[in-house]
Amino acid sequence: MTANVPFTLSEQAAQHLRQLLDDRGASEQTGLKISVEKGGCSGLQYIMQITEPSVNDLVVEAFGVRAFVDPASLPTLAGCVIDYNDSLSASGFKIYNPNAVRTCGCGTSFEAPDAGR
Repeated sequence: MTANVPFTLSEQAAQHLRQLLDDRGASEQTGLKISVEKGGCSGLQYIMQITEPSVNDLVVEAFGVRAFVDPASLPTLAGCVIDYNDSLSASGFKIYNPNAVRTCGCGTSFEAPDAGR
């Protein structure tokens, strides 16, 4: 299913994703899948992979590329901004999540508001 904008993919993230997809010779269906799983030092962690969407994934198209999120992860990722940072100390995709009440220092693990329920 294609969505309006449950989360935002920045232009810089889209450009980097396009380069990754081109380097791999990926199909037009391939994109960045983002999901949330239990784990990490704060309770939940982001999982990102280059793949094609699963049947029920929500698809976001931006700047000529596609990003996907599975239905179970969507509430936790709604309103997020996926950016790309290319600095000496922290290169890679970065998720700015307004739903996180606490994040760890590495930026890949976080706690959601209902984690204690």
